[in-house]
Formats: sequence, C-alpha cells, structure tokens
Amino acid sequence: MSPVKGKIERIYKILKANLPLPEPRNLPPVEELVLTILSQNTSDRNRDLAWKRLKGKFSSMEEVAEAPLEEIESAIKPAGLYRQKARRIKEVLNILKERFGGLRIPLKGEELYEFLLSLKGVGPKTAAVVSLFSFGEPYFPVDTHIFRVSNRIPLAKGRTRKEVQEKLNSLVPDRLKKELHLLLIELGRSFCRPTPNCSACPIREHCDFAKGFPSREGKGRKE
Repeated sequence: MSPVKGKIERIYKILKANLPLPEPRNLPPVEELVLTILSQNTSDRNRDLAWKRLKGKFSSMEEVAEAPLEEIESAIKPAGLYRQKARRIKEVLNILKERFGGLRIPLKGEELYEFLLSLKGVGPKTAAVVSLFSFGEPYFPVDTHIFRVSNRIPLAKGRTRKEVQEKLNSLVPDRLKKELHLLLIELGRSFCRPTPNCSACPIREHCDFAKGFPSREGKGRKE
C-alpha cells in the first residue's frame, strides 16, 4: 500500500470514529441529477429551498419536463442562476426522454459517467455524485469542502476540483468512496473551514497544514 493510500485509510478511521456520518440522499437517479444541477454555485440552504419549491410546484419530473420554462425558473429562483439552471434541467430531462424513451438512465459504469458528462451543464462533480449515490458506482466526487481539505492535509493536491477528483478517484478504495466523501464534507463544514479550527480537528496530527500552526487559541491559519 502506498503512503498516501495508507494515510487515507488512517484518516477515514479517525473521521468515522469522531464525526457523525451524514445521511446520504436516497433519491431516484433523475431527481438526484436535477438536485445536483440546482446545487451548483449556491449554498446547501438555497439548494434545498429551491428543491422544496420545485417539488411543491410539480408532482413529478415528467411534469417539470413539460412545464413552461418560466414556471421552472420561478420555482428554483432561490438557487441562483435560476434561468440558466432551468434551461439546463429542461434540456436534460428532454434528452433523457428522447434517448431512453422516458426519464430513466439505463446505463452503468464508465458509459454512465461519460453520458452524464455529455449533458450540458453537467461537470465531473455532478456526474460523480449521480454515479455514486444513485447507481452505487465507484466514483469520488470533489466539492468545495473536499477540494480545500484534500489540498491542506494533503491527500491529493491540485489547482482545480477536476484535478483533485481524478487523483482521489484513483487513490480512495472503492469500499470507502461514499463514506469518506461524506466524512470529508463534514470535516470541511465543522473544522476545516476557510478560517479553520485546527486545534479541535480530529485529524490534526495527520495534517501538514495544522502541524504548521500548533497554537492559535483554537484557530488555525487564515487563508
């Protein structure tokens, strides 16, 4: 086992023992895809509000696909970039209907991932999220929190989330991908924020960033 893979295993065990494991979403694939599009460039709170409004206005994703664009825009306005996201959602739903004869994605593995990437507005993180959580495929999505945490520890360093995601996808064992993804997000929200709380962090002894600043009265270095 490489040193980095060994470090990933140790950090996983520490996080599993010290942090609550967030409950993963259990949505049908098409709903997961729409929700993940809503989550782009916005906060979890605004995403959830937009999703609640969308689900309250339309009884199904089929109804969303048939709805006038203006009605979708109105429902998802809290998510920001709502005009752009409404167009993307409607386009994606109609592509599924045209290609598969309905709102379903009967694909697996690399074919599934590449198809998702081919959809306008769907990038590597969105494709990985849908592949992992809706299909159980071994992909490791990297969001803003994981990008920051991974570069600081470091687990995998990179200038972009796509670069870090590609590295972590090959480094993290398939059996850990879902739980470690959720735990690193929790770590980023609770301790490894933009202004981090290194002294209280459960993986402090395994983090190069924290080791460089051992005593800041409960706070780590500012960026």
